[in-house]
Amino acid sequence: MNFDAQYMIGVFPIILKSLHITLLMAVIAMVFSIAIGLLMALITKNKIPFLSQLAALYISFFRGAPALVQLFLIYYGLPQLFPALSSLQALTAAIIGLSLKNSAYLAEIFRAALESVEKGQLEACLSVGMTKFQAYRRIIIPQATRNAIPATGNTFIGLIKETSLAFTLGVTEIFADGKMAASASLKFFETYLAVAIVYWVITVIYSLLQRVLEHKLSKPYTA
Repeated sequence: MNFDAQYMIGVFPIILKSLHITLLMAVIAMVFSIAIGLLMALITKNKIPFLSQLAALYISFFRGAPALVQLFLIYYGLPQLFPALSSLQALTAAIIGLSLKNSAYLAEIFRAALESVEKGQLEACLSVGMTKFQAYRRIIIPQATRNAIPATGNTFIGLIKETSLAFTLGVTEIFADGKMAASASLKFFETYLAVAIVYWVITVIYSLLQRVLEHKLSKPYTA
């Protein structure tokens, strides 16, 4: 077996040069995904006329089309329809594509979390003079958030791994650096194993942080 462990160790610094790009894409895309997903969930749960149909179409499309196809549509397709977007940067296009795709999944997660909150709580809030907006902001959404954290965390883990697709648009992130290093050295197994280990470590660290958060939120309220 021709395995070069020394080379694999030496390639880690090359890969980690773009770690901040991967994390930047993942975090920004997740923030937008949560905002859009929550909006879609509220629209679909409350069955707002016309908007709920549009939201359902949005969720269906972005859940049904492959992530890579969506990235290509945004980066290569939109400038064809809207010439003003011809200066759209690859990193921006990747963040937009990942945000739209994952927001569709989060919309369903958030809708289910909102449905898990007992309906009588909303009625109780309205009966004491709260508006529907106040009831959702103060009572419903905080409880739904606790229920949605595990699935939302899994979505973020998937999003971290999906950032590797951005190299197809020319974004230099972890996988792109690994691909270039592998092509230059022809040591494909060692290089891609190092890339896999980096993604794995990121996932393990985030999973531990999420576990701590879930443990804190699972504690009963004290006076």
